[in-house]
Amino acid sequence: MPLTVGTAGHVDHGKTTLVRALTGKDTDRLPEERARGISIDLGYAPLALPSGTTVSLVDVPGHERFVRTMVAGATGIDLFLLVIDAAEGARPQTHEHLAVLRLLGVDRGVVAVTKADSVDAETLGLAVEEAQELVPRARVLAVSGVTGAGLDELRAALEETAAAVTPRRTDFPTRLYVDRVFTLRGIGTVATGTLWSGEIAEDDRLRLEPAGRDVRVRSVQVHDTPVARATAGQRVAVSLPGVERRDVRRGDALVAAGAFPRSYRLEVALEELSPIPDGARLTVHHGTSRIPARVVRVGDSHAQLRLAAPVVAARGDRVVLRAETTVGGAVVLDPAPPRRVDADRDRLLGRDDPASIVRALVDAPVRVEALAARAPTAPPEAARTARGPDRAATLRHAPAAVPPPLPPSRRAIPRRTPTRRRPAPRRALPPVRGRRGAPARRAPPP
Repeated sequence: MPLTVGTAGHVDHGKTTLVRALTGKDTDRLPEERARGISIDLGYAPLALPSGTTVSLVDVPGHERFVRTMVAGATGIDLFLLVIDAAEGARPQTHEHLAVLRLLGVDRGVVAVTKADSVDAETLGLAVEEAQELVPRARVLAVSGVTGAGLDELRAALEETAAAVTPRRTDFPTRLYVDRVFTLRGIGTVATGTLWSGEIAEDDRLRLEPAGRDVRVRSVQVHDTPVARATAGQRVAVSLPGVERRDVRRGDALVAAGAFPRSYRLEVALEELSPIPDGARLTVHHGTSRIPARVVRVGDSHAQLRLAAPVVAARGDRVVLRAETTVGGAVVLDPAPPRRVDADRDRLLGRDDPASIVRALVDAPVRVEALAARAPTAPPEAARTARGPDRAATLRHAPAAVPPPLPPSRRAIPRRTPTRRRPAPRRALPPVRGRRGAPARRAPPP
């Protein structure tokens, strides 16, 4: 099953060393990272599990100054690998990274207590107990990235945990959030990211959002290997012919055309770590993007996020809200709500009943296909009947290229093009005689 594992943990706790020991690949690729000895940007590597399955592994920075980068990498993962130093134990970024994972709904993973070779048995035992109390549902293992102790057990634990992860939807429209862009000689612009849903194949036509630009996929790679088709859950690299590198950046999305709305607003259900007042100015992390926004509270637990830049989202997406630190998160209820807030509408959106969700969304005739991203849990039958039998006909399936006919009263009536008339020529005025009978200057035309 394709999935992505993401690291988490405090700076200098051995995440990159552990990734190198597990995969054989050094994810610190920038000269500055190697000079300073800490991760600054996201790193990627394939991880082979004991059964022969290969999963993607995302290595995130642990410094408090790069939490925003950590969130961008964590939004696309399916399970976590939390790293804790055996000598130091849990530190501030350990707790913040764990809070971000919980807000993103990533509740399955494994805890690795690293540097087990550098402490005595008693200290190691205390570190393992602390990790078990911190993440009681996760399996905790003592490992060493230097000696290789415990690495086989760690791979087996990751595979066991991965078996319980719900796979991503391949039947949903294609959506990939770009986290890295570069150019290769002979290939051109390459964009990489985790495929959230759907599939990507050679010669697919996608839309680059929020720019709204149609692009073609020339080739697809997974873990530096060319493939004919990539599926949801995999780390994917796609080449985009005719697209300049400056036209794509981290935070952009490659999506199926017309499948996802582009909006400056998100209707959400809040999950607060600290109180979020009405009108608060925060940074919204969604996908691999971070966007300034203002919070408009709706009732006790709902809000509308009014963004400074458009975003492409779907119902059920999770976002992280940050100010100086992480203050909370939210679940998207409507990715393209109207500006007017309505507590009753939000109450319907918060229910798990598909008919209630569609009843809150539909206030005018709409095709069922247009509700895919706004109500992915609603089956077509619920959409047809949500507005009652008298409105059922307006929600029937219709070909996307052929709009339904208008009623006779609203059909356009052809009009005759009016003939343009030539303006009448101006008549010259008679000369005006002066006082002594000499001709004076002509009067100006009217």
